[in-house]
Amino acid sequence: MKPANKPAGADVVQQKRRSRTLSIMPTFTCPAACTDCGTLSSPQERSHLDLATVLAAIDEARELGFCNVVFTGGEATLEWNTLLRGIERAASHRLPVRLVTNAHWATSAAVAHNKLAALMDAGLSEINYSTGDEHIRFVPLERVAHACVAACERHLRTHVMMELKEARTITPECLQNHPLLQGLTTAQRGYLTILSSPWMPLNHSTVYQYPEGVACDVQVAAMRGGCTSVLKTYTVQADGRVGACCGLGLRTIPELNVSTTSAAHCLRRAISEAEQDFLKLWIHYQGPARVVAWAASHDPSIRWEGMYAHQCQMCQRLYHDEAIRSVIASHWQEMIAEVIQAAWLDDVHIPASLSQLRQEQD
Repeated sequence: MKPANKPAGADVVQQKRRSRTLSIMPTFTCPAACTDCGTLSSPQERSHLDLATVLAAIDEARELGFCNVVFTGGEATLEWNTLLRGIERAASHRLPVRLVTNAHWATSAAVAHNKLAALMDAGLSEINYSTGDEHIRFVPLERVAHACVAACERHLRTHVMMELKEARTITPECLQNHPLLQGLTTAQRGYLTILSSPWMPLNHSTVYQYPEGVACDVQVAAMRGGCTSVLKTYTVQADGRVGACCGLGLRTIPELNVSTTSAAHCLRRAISEAEQDFLKLWIHYQGPARVVAWAASHDPSIRWEGMYAHQCQMCQRLYHDEAIRSVIASHWQEMIAEVIQAAWLDDVHIPASLSQLRQEQD
């Protein structure tokens, strides 16, 4: 779904695009088979990237001024040599590098320290662990605890993302109070952040129950900013496709896949293709919840309030719901001025005002 015309003024705002992130999925293989996995990863998946493709993507990201590199998956540590070489290449370009992993490899304190040592020697600057009720069916919480301790003791920025649903047994407190973490000093604990994120089904017709106040409604949609992923994160996936968002649900939305690694200058091509799509610009600057809310204002039969907590499921809804697609196809032009104004504020006016303020303070 792509409006046929690029609105006047889009080239101006594109030149002011904020810094981009390169996300790399070396493989879709994962030792876990979580229900509703956002990347459709599992032990049965076998797609993977070769090292040359990974290094070429990192080199092109450097040339294009990307601000950081993220390795995710699947489980990126299953492609250990490619991961280490990729981290080394990104670090050689002075790009911060983050790894997203489920910590399946942290089978003991010693193993966790050895793995972290190798990753940090390669140039890793941040690590993110994924856990919760789904993940612990395959990766015990004890391994996440070992991995957290090893990272914090090495003064590595560490973030844990916990699955959030109304009924859950694994909470941030479960990890905070884990016996393995009790030996950390206050300073070491300062490197650890534990957050909760809504666990979402990829099918927009499946609705999970969340704690009160978490699911989106029209008031929350109005207050939410734009999507921090679409047009900011470009993801090189294990099957060679290049997507214009972080990766959650990317494999189920063909319109978000805008290039392939077989194309020359695949990231440059991806950026050019993605930023000529008004709908992606709209999602970037206003967020998918506001797009869905706007569509519902045209077609009252579109029901969505209180159904979704995760922004990416709102994106699934607007790309797959024929009623919403029909409203967008018929009425998208009425939003051109508002989106361009939001782009100008975000990318031109506010940065210029902050820069002037800093100069005056100096």
